[in-house]
Amino acid sequence: MLDNEQLMKKTQANIVVIDDQEDILFAVKMLLKKHFETIHTLNNPKNVVKLLSENTIDVVLLDMNYRIGFEDGREGLYLLKEIKTLSPKTAIILMTAFGKLETAVEGLKIGAFDYVLKPWENDKLVFTIKQAVEESRREQKKANKTITNNPFFIGNSELIKKSYSLAEKVAKTDANVLILGENGTGKFVLAQYIHQQSDRKDKAFMAVDLGSLSDSIFESELFGYAQGAFTDAKTNTPGRFELAQNGTIFLDEIGNVPLHLQSKLLQVIQSKTVTRLGESKPRPLNVRIITATNLNLKEEVSQKTFREDLYYRINTVEIVLPAIRNRLEDKIPLAHFLLQKMIEKYERNPIVFDDKALKKIEEHAWNGNIREMENKIERAIILCENNCISVSDLDLDEIIPYKESQDDLHLSNIEKMTIQKILTKNHHNISKSAEELGLSRAALYRRMEKFDLK
Repeated sequence: MLDNEQLMKKTQANIVVIDDQEDILFAVKMLLKKHFETIHTLNNPKNVVKLLSENTIDVVLLDMNYRIGFEDGREGLYLLKEIKTLSPKTAIILMTAFGKLETAVEGLKIGAFDYVLKPWENDKLVFTIKQAVEESRREQKKANKTITNNPFFIGNSELIKKSYSLAEKVAKTDANVLILGENGTGKFVLAQYIHQQSDRKDKAFMAVDLGSLSDSIFESELFGYAQGAFTDAKTNTPGRFELAQNGTIFLDEIGNVPLHLQSKLLQVIQSKTVTRLGESKPRPLNVRIITATNLNLKEEVSQKTFREDLYYRINTVEIVLPAIRNRLEDKIPLAHFLLQKMIEKYERNPIVFDDKALKKIEEHAWNGNIREMENKIERAIILCENNCISVSDLDLDEIIPYKESQDDLHLSNIEKMTIQKILTKNHHNISKSAEELGLSRAALYRRMEKFDLK
């Protein structure tokens, strides 16, 4: 099976073991940590959803039975389907003590990589997992090619690839998603993408700008109202939540909702029901909730301006969209993408940027992010002559340097502390730390140099 050299060398891989028996989890972890870099153990299968959303997992070793008296493997097969939906590239190995071949074969048909019987042979188990890791890596390469060819995924920076990879993972679930990012970073587009990749894609996508709703109309707009509920309530009217039934509701600028209205929003999310103004009977809701804000909600919670319980309700999975200034290598690809978009919108002949315009695009701060770039390029399309965009067409003669605000300094400190914590945790193993942070080794080295981390 495995020679001595193979036994000594650890494979760079993330392995998850799911079993309800602590002694089995301990035994498997002791065996596997000799051969693989990272081993996660779970005694509650429900926790795997959060783990998969936050980490790139190569292999899941999955027990097929979790409750005494239920030994037909149905629970394991159900969880297998859930994992394959959430993370298709993850290889799954089934474990069972009962050796029911028909159930194992059914698991293979659903998408399991292989199965092992308890009690396992150590060498055989390790060998099977190594084969599964190789299979997972092949699937990962295929997934990366898909991302490259998808028009939603513009750019090659590690930051944007991480954001959209996480979006792909959560799209097939009903988990509540919180999207964080500055104005203009594409939060609405990302929310749309998650909806379009979900099982709700054929149902409604309802976007609501909460920042534009005054206190007086907040409840009537979101929850609806009965005829006669107030002076102008002429008919029974559903709110935005009801209009999104079986689909997705996108609540933008949720950080701007006043405290006294946050409690009403929390009630709807918790109960999965909505009660129209002027009615007493709640109506059941089946709605996927995606929220977004440009505020630091953790800080808002600490300052008591945002409810902690609401924060945790909307933040099952958090996705951060980076600012363009942190995606230097993506500026030109984004500009070309937006140029083509505007050419199609205005039905123009092919148009190009001249060399000086491209240089200015690279140098510009783009404090307004993608929205600013899109507006500038649309202006240029309208004004340019000879099908060539110049600097004057873009209105970028004045390069606006980015000035670091106190908020940015705060975020920089958070980033520095996070990197320091991960480095310490991994005993300054650069490869392992970079993988955990979702960065390339080069990107991690650059940040270590930036923050003077040794």
